[in-house]
Amino acid sequence: MAGQRAARRGRPRDVPSTDRFLEPFVNTTATTIDFTSFLKLMAHQRASDLFITAGMPPAMKVNGKISPITQTPLTPQQSRDLVLNVMTPAQREEFEKTHECNFAIGLSGVGRFRVSCFYQRNQVGMVLRRIETRIPTVEELSLPPIIKTLAMTKRGIILFVGATGTGKSTSLAAMIGYRNQNSTGHIITIEDPIEFVHKHEGCIITQREVGIDTDSWEAALKNTLRQAPDVIMIGEVRTREGMDHAIAFAETGHLVLCTLHANNANQAMDRIVNFFPEDRRNQLLMDLSLNLKGVVAQQLVPSPDGRSRKVAMEILLGTPLVQDYIRDGEIHKLKEVMKDSVQLGMKTFDQSLFELYQAGEISYEDALRYADSQNEVRLRIKLSQGGDARTLSQGLDGVEISEIR
Repeated sequence: MAGQRAARRGRPRDVPSTDRFLEPFVNTTATTIDFTSFLKLMAHQRASDLFITAGMPPAMKVNGKISPITQTPLTPQQSRDLVLNVMTPAQREEFEKTHECNFAIGLSGVGRFRVSCFYQRNQVGMVLRRIETRIPTVEELSLPPIIKTLAMTKRGIILFVGATGTGKSTSLAAMIGYRNQNSTGHIITIEDPIEFVHKHEGCIITQREVGIDTDSWEAALKNTLRQAPDVIMIGEVRTREGMDHAIAFAETGHLVLCTLHANNANQAMDRIVNFFPEDRRNQLLMDLSLNLKGVVAQQLVPSPDGRSRKVAMEILLGTPLVQDYIRDGEIHKLKEVMKDSVQLGMKTFDQSLFELYQAGEISYEDALRYADSQNEVRLRIKLSQGGDARTLSQGLDGVEISEIR
């Protein structure tokens, strides 16, 4: 279909005409559904996701909250028609065989969207995620200054971690954008799919999409060093092989930027260790201690008025003490190092949430809801309001069980 990215395998990424894409997608005897109006509404409301499934109205997620777009639930046939009509013939064939299909589409003047189609209870549905096309700056995202320092690092591994939808890709794009504007070199990104399109500025930027520009993650990673990179961005490290490549790239003098699904820095380290069998872990910890430059974990917290979300960050830097703890496998000690090294640019989630609360950017309830330790955040807030420092030694006295995650 015109207006859609090429099928994920065996087709070039053309810049398509959007004429047919702008036509109504579904014609039924009951009504005409103009799917492009949903996409335009997503862009206007800055919604992150659009949900299409039978038995409920189309719905959007804005600032983390899902709301219906219309009052009328979709019938199974309407849902199926919407899903199939957004696909190319090749994608429809793949979908009917596997009951899964992932791709990206673009609408001129509106934006780009990542699409995941699926079956549920023998009915067809899909979720679209809006992809930002403009590269945000570090300042626009209110990221801490240490992010700029990390962006200009010569070599090593920098991990961005967080759950799905916490803005990892956005922060990483801002970081690459900063380096692009303030240095020269060759930046290679390997993504699935490409989310932000970077322009060549100070750097040459090569962006490769798995399934379109390369057959697989493994094939792309295997050939990356032959393409004279200075910076390599791996969209997501999912396997031991991916981590092996990241370490090898760092050891050969490259800066490697990766994302990983984990809730915080400690969990990210544990997950990496668990990629590997027991007999390889000592060497892995040594390699990580020598090459890890930073771990940036983040989550998005609603503002008090619900109109925006604020970034709460946990930052671990590869200082000599951190290197020693990683080498010795003492991952549990990293939290205290972050807490005690604010002057170096490190901080924990709880410190970040406290700062956001103090600045009036998030509510007390959300500061506790998103905390790693609700008790610690509560005590910090109490002390800042003139509480007795002795309360720090009282542990969980007076804390309701319902308040503890």
